[in-house]
Amino acid sequence: MSSDFSVYALPDEHRAVREAVRAICTDKVAPAAASVDEEARYPQEAHDALLAADFYAPHVPEEYGGAGADALATVIVIEEVARADASASLIPAVNKLGSLPIQLGGSEELKQKYLGALARGEGGFSYCLSEPDAGSDAANQKTRAVRDGDDWVLNGVKRWISNAGVSEYYTVLATTDPEKGSRGGISAFVVEKSDEGVSFGAPEKKLGIKGSPTCEVYLDNVRIPGDRIIGAEGEGFEIAMRTLDHTRITIAAQAVGIAQGALDYALGYAKEREQFGKPIADFQGLQFLLADMGMRVEAARQLTYAAAARSERHEDDVTFFGASAKCFASDVAMQVTTDAVQVLGGYGYTREYPVERMMRDAKITQIYEGTNQVQRIVAARQLLAGVQSDL
Repeated sequence: MSSDFSVYALPDEHRAVREAVRAICTDKVAPAAASVDEEARYPQEAHDALLAADFYAPHVPEEYGGAGADALATVIVIEEVARADASASLIPAVNKLGSLPIQLGGSEELKQKYLGALARGEGGFSYCLSEPDAGSDAANQKTRAVRDGDDWVLNGVKRWISNAGVSEYYTVLATTDPEKGSRGGISAFVVEKSDEGVSFGAPEKKLGIKGSPTCEVYLDNVRIPGDRIIGAEGEGFEIAMRTLDHTRITIAAQAVGIAQGALDYALGYAKEREQFGKPIADFQGLQFLLADMGMRVEAARQLTYAAAARSERHEDDVTFFGASAKCFASDVAMQVTTDAVQVLGGYGYTREYPVERMMRDAKITQIYEGTNQVQRIVAARQLLAGVQSDL
């Protein structure tokens, strides 16, 4: 029996993507990361650099003017940006989250119009699912969409919307038939920032990812054309859940990048910091800590890449792998960044060093796009249903 071990090697084209993104991040993203966090401002430097290099929304297919990056390449882009600045990594990540419903269920006209606009950098794309009473209970949609002639009229409030106010376009989930609920009663729509009746709340004051604005989105009698529905009426919740199966993998990638950035800094510090006459990296106790950090990061990366491959192929087990990768990688990010602070000791607890920021940024990866408690429920249900592949 012969074996092709190249299956475990990253293809050359993906290595090239990593090198290109890393160079951009070293030059443009990382130098601004501390000020972006300190000032809680949108990372415009990263935005401009990623857009110029076609990494702003790399997932958009070539036929709509995009780079046509596959799921693994997109994961690598997000991972590398997060390694430098987690806030900046939400630019390509949120653009995929917001626009993927159109790719999965939108009409050709919607794809041409909005994916093309996204690829050209005419505006980012946000995802409006969560509401004040619809967090983990995502089916509990209070936002309503009512037919009026050929149009739809939307009313409601969306909460915890990443890049709200910056993005030009929004995928909005709304109830169209209250009696059916999630089984055919929820639909998805494209809302534009410029639509009359759209407004935004003040940015949330957050623990981390301060450079990515998180706001409420208010829909007050927002009238949109009938052709802005994504898919058929009543298909919205299914499209939303399918979207999350794929985009949870991008959060896993973000978590891997944050963890890798923290590990990189901790390793460099341990080699330079001396105590008792020698570098602290020479002490076995610290070596054990660093070894565990490295093993966890690599395990999370491998699971994330495996999930990305399944996403690209639309495998039946992508729900299990998406939930598992997101859950495992985000737990790793929290553990590794906390350990990185420990490696630096008192210095790690100050804002003069980036691991403090990385630890704060890591926490959200355990929460958004479904808490890790929800991810474990999803993964368990998939296992019990016998969906998990053995390859």
